[in-house]
Amino acid sequence: MNMTAIAAFLKASIKLRSMAGPILIILILAMMVLPLPPMLLDVLFTFNIAIAVMVLLISMNTTKALDFLSFPTILLITTLLRLSLNVASTRVVLLEGHKGGDAAGKVIESFGLFLVGGNYAVGIVVFAILVVINFMVITKGAGRIAEVGARFTLDAMPGKQMAIDADLNAGLIGEDVARKRRAEIGQEADFYGAMDGASKFVRGDAVAGILILFINLIGGLIVGVLQHNMDISTAASRYTLLAIGDGLVAQIPALVISTAAGVVVSRVSTEENIGEQMMGQLFKQPQLIMLTAAIIGMMGMIPGMPHFSFLLLAGGMMWLAYNLSKKSEKGVEKEKAEVAATPIITEATDASWEDVAQVDVLGLEVGYRLITLVDKAQDGDLLRRIKGIRKKFTQDIGFLPPSVHIRDNLDLRPNAYRITLKGVEIGSGDAYPHQLLAINPGSVTGELIGTPTRDPAFGLPAIWIEAALRDQAQIMGYTVVDPGTVVATHLSNLLSTRSAELLGRQEVQQLLDHLGKFAPKLVEDLVPKSLPLGTVQKVLQNLLDDGMHIRDMRTIAETLADNASRTQDPYQLTVLVRVALGPAIVQQYYPSAQELQVIGMDKELEHILMQAMQASQNGMGIEPGLADTVLNESRAAVQRQEQMGLPTVMLVPAQLRDLLARFLKRTVPNLRVISHDEVPDFKTIRVTSLVGGNA
Repeated sequence: MNMTAIAAFLKASIKLRSMAGPILIILILAMMVLPLPPMLLDVLFTFNIAIAVMVLLISMNTTKALDFLSFPTILLITTLLRLSLNVASTRVVLLEGHKGGDAAGKVIESFGLFLVGGNYAVGIVVFAILVVINFMVITKGAGRIAEVGARFTLDAMPGKQMAIDADLNAGLIGEDVARKRRAEIGQEADFYGAMDGASKFVRGDAVAGILILFINLIGGLIVGVLQHNMDISTAASRYTLLAIGDGLVAQIPALVISTAAGVVVSRVSTEENIGEQMMGQLFKQPQLIMLTAAIIGMMGMIPGMPHFSFLLLAGGMMWLAYNLSKKSEKGVEKEKAEVAATPIITEATDASWEDVAQVDVLGLEVGYRLITLVDKAQDGDLLRRIKGIRKKFTQDIGFLPPSVHIRDNLDLRPNAYRITLKGVEIGSGDAYPHQLLAINPGSVTGELIGTPTRDPAFGLPAIWIEAALRDQAQIMGYTVVDPGTVVATHLSNLLSTRSAELLGRQEVQQLLDHLGKFAPKLVEDLVPKSLPLGTVQKVLQNLLDDGMHIRDMRTIAETLADNASRTQDPYQLTVLVRVALGPAIVQQYYPSAQELQVIGMDKELEHILMQAMQASQNGMGIEPGLADTVLNESRAAVQRQEQMGLPTVMLVPAQLRDLLARFLKRTVPNLRVISHDEVPDFKTIRVTSLVGGNA
């Protein structure tokens, strides 16, 4: 119950966080209508300054523009906040300004007295300068950079998309990485376009600041003289200082926010933030700093120049250049020492066969954080699971797969792993050693807090959660597994789908040697007397490609030995073997059913396909329009069969089975094709879906 209460609290917190934006907007708009006391105004003005400083610091610490993707929205909200505060403070200044300088709060009074010395003429000049800097320099420049950046980003999008497609086709990146990079390109264009529009808010805010200042001045004079009977000089002095303080307390955060906008859009994306870029590039060359110091020192010795400040700065730059030069020399000496310590090979060794590295048939590479899964000393049980997978594969499929070679790979992400077949990646994913994967089978009753992902084996939606949420996840209907099980299940699924590629000649020979212990004469008559080993291998691979097991090796060998004198073609031999294995094939798809509910084919379409086969040179060609018809009709039939909860098995004449099985294997992978000859006589057939009935 405690865990349930905690989860409910966390879920409520997430919902509250999602409501923070609308609530903030409503509160900002309410400030324009509702009167605010001076103390609350002080808090809000201080909050406004704090937000501006925080936004500037965040923009200085980003490594690329997309790190601060919400900046255009924040720019709009902060601008609206400043304008709302202007409206609220104007109301208080005009209503309570006659009572004294602190009538509108201590913050406005401080900005009006301390920052400009209580001199409203100076205050007006300072305010005007700040507005000019913000409006004419920073905001205008940032807006222009954002406009050009958006244009260039849009122009570069086709080339970037083509580069991603090229990397994807070359196998340098996966589909997930390509999808992520495409999303980043779109986000970058959206960001610069949004910044181009958002900069107009800041420019409008600067103009509004000027108008609000003059409105406060004129309104204050009218209210002070006509309503509170103040003389003109007293009213001008009091209300002018309040108006200037109000304008400065709004314009200074606006200047900070505009600077942040300029920093975000003007930076060039690297792996360093702004501070690291500036320090690393400004002070990279000590010789230039030394030259600058010499120029400043010569200017300081000119009669009439302020000698102290110039010579002091020149001396400081000399000292800095000297230290940087020493540090650079130490780095060069260290590099030379490392080169000198490297042994020099005087005579190159000749290449040998020992230099040829064998590629692992099956490999599992893990990032360094996943080493705990395979380390027995750290209670890793993945090795034990892999042994169990190989044993189950052997029992289910009928041959012993190659051993899985496990190694760490520092090029992978810390929590990533990848599975290779003959050195080529066939699967990859991420696993988190101290978390659990909660898989959504499609009927869960709630949401969990964690990192959304997909089950790497079957592609189901899933989420990585903390171990403490296991019970809650199971109550909600999730299937919860540990990281070792995630990797092991993924490996097991790939072994099943790639079983034909795992069956090499070495495995076939071992399979025949094992059969020879029980039927030595059969093996002796088969290989090499009747068939070469390669032909037997191809027949077995064809069976595995069709999703069958090869456990009944005696029947397979007998069928091959009986028909080897008639044909040596592996595909024709596969057809004969499938007929011999017909009862086992049917039992695999219909374990205990007497009636086989199958997908049938329209007789007219069967006739057309047979004519197409006879007209084709190799007997395997289908005209494109006919191929599209068969493909679309097959997909529709499979969908109807799945909706009825029946096996997706298509029954066709023997002449068409091989053609349709090869054609539909990639396009409709969950469809199995069997022939009439493979169905035992004691089974009855009922067609529940039809391919071509509507063609």
